[in-house]
Amino acid sequence: MDRLSEAFSALADPTRRAILARLALGETSVQDLAKPFDISGPAISRHLKVLERAGLISRGREAQWRPCKIEPVGFKTVDEWLERYRKFWEERLDRLDAYLAQLTGGKNPKKDAKASPSREARRGRKK
Repeated sequence: MDRLSEAFSALADPTRRAILARLALGETSVQDLAKPFDISGPAISRHLKVLERAGLISRGREAQWRPCKIEPVGFKTVDEWLERYRKFWEERLDRLDAYLAQLTGGKNPKKDAKASPSREARRGRKK
């Protein structure tokens, strides 16, 4: 399986997404990761193996401590794939805005009443 497919497969599971959300806060042990879940230790270990194989996390060993941390580079493939579609939809929305402005003679009652969010705001981030 290619890296992108492995990443999406790993992200498809809500438990693995919850694990990633916790790891986004910082490195932690496998034992601490398992605490909020009502599943066995071996099940957590299997989830971690899937995330590690997808390149989304890394696991280490420091004496008795087994730290896990998120690997931002592992998300790069997913982000690059999504970026193409993000651009596609932004261009579509821009064309729709232009078409609506043309139909209304440049006046959009909703847009005039309330400022339309910029492209960056629609994306949820600044450039």
